[in-house]
Amino acid sequence: MSDSASILLVDDDRHLAESMAEWLREMSHHVETAENVTTAQNCLANHAFDLVITDLRLGSEDGFDLIAHTRKRHPDTAVLVVTGYGTPETAVQAVRAGAFDLLTKPLIDEELTLAISRAVAQKEISRENESLRQQLDRRSGLENILSHDYRMLKIFDVIDSIADAKASVLITGENGTGKSMIARAIHARSGRRNGPFVEVACGALPDTLLESELFGHVSGAFTGANQDKAGKFQLADGGTIFLDEIGTATAAMQVKLLRVLQEFQFEALGGTTTQSVDTRVILATNEDLAKAVHEGTFRQDLYYRVNVVNIVLPSLRERASDIPLLADHFIRESAETCGRDVEGFNADAIKVMQAYGWPGNVRQLENVVERAVLLSRNSVLTVDDLPPELTGRETDQFQGPAAATPSTGVNLGDISGKTLREALAGPERQIILQALRVNNWNRAATAEGLDINRTTLYKKMKRLGLDDPRLQYA
Repeated sequence: MSDSASILLVDDDRHLAESMAEWLREMSHHVETAENVTTAQNCLANHAFDLVITDLRLGSEDGFDLIAHTRKRHPDTAVLVVTGYGTPETAVQAVRAGAFDLLTKPLIDEELTLAISRAVAQKEISRENESLRQQLDRRSGLENILSHDYRMLKIFDVIDSIADAKASVLITGENGTGKSMIARAIHARSGRRNGPFVEVACGALPDTLLESELFGHVSGAFTGANQDKAGKFQLADGGTIFLDEIGTATAAMQVKLLRVLQEFQFEALGGTTTQSVDTRVILATNEDLAKAVHEGTFRQDLYYRVNVVNIVLPSLRERASDIPLLADHFIRESAETCGRDVEGFNADAIKVMQAYGWPGNVRQLENVVERAVLLSRNSVLTVDDLPPELTGRETDQFQGPAAATPSTGVNLGDISGKTLREALAGPERQIILQALRVNNWNRAATAEGLDINRTTLYKKMKRLGLDDPRLQYA
């Protein structure tokens, strides 16, 4: 705590005010005096004070007016009330108005000194809390985006610059580079952070269903539409809508999107009422939209509308220096989820990972790390814990180095004493987990992709410990 404070002393008794001011100056405080509310307000406007000490009766004026003014215009300045007419009711009223404390006359020196010290200490605590809050705000939304790469650091700066802009943002990059995370970071750092964030995978739905998903529909709009349904644009009103895979939109859908992005108005499918929304639009694609415009598959006017701000995410192979940082993060997450004690990858494994091309980018790295944590028996992961596509080996050694049968690639070194079902549990779990992630945890799509029925998938997920909802976010 500082030894001295800047104090504004307000009292209509000039002699009392000067006497108290002189005493406070002897205690190393900087003190100015004022006789009424107007003079005090002018002093506050011209100088930053740590503390205002004021009487409640200031001639024909009311000290409560000064408390309210200070609280509204100078919230960093504490107010200490000193009055000769103090009652419990007055004290409560003063504190509710914004006073830090209330003392009654005649004043006791030690009591006033302690009150000043407490007020200044509280101000410093508030200042420290504000500093911490600003530090958190600067990082808000970027907590899960880990990088030391200069390209990503520039992107973080761009996110700060555009977070509060209304202009649409186009995020481009290969699959698995984290476009959704960047969109969420922009939303989290904007003034819309308390509003909804609505994500739509445009490539996952046929045109009719996508129109209903985006704009809603009215009852009877199509077979099965038994009641009105709000669309994603309406649900994102006051917040942000993230349209992923925008490059897959058909020509008809592109026309509808162009109108929404220009006017922020639309009609529900089958409806006639025009709806207006206040929604920030962020779009993403892994396609070259400029090339699509040249080839005539993407509207030029829509391209210029969505490409106001373009954030291009580098692939993981372009930021190989981030691989150790990302791998360590994914190890800690997977180890906690799976209950394993894993320290990390050794140097040789890191070199192999940094030399690999990573066509699936960060998402693929996450899966590779989780696979290594799940299948390794050692606390330090090695090259033998990496899948064959990274090491160039023909066999996939599920449980570390062991002799494998050349014709089948099945690991025979770790199955002694196990039933066939037990031996296959590890590979089966990884296959199902990877399929679930590819399908965004959609069980129906996963079952179809694996060519099994949903009941069988549910039973296998339960048996293999994949029914834990935390795995969706691991």
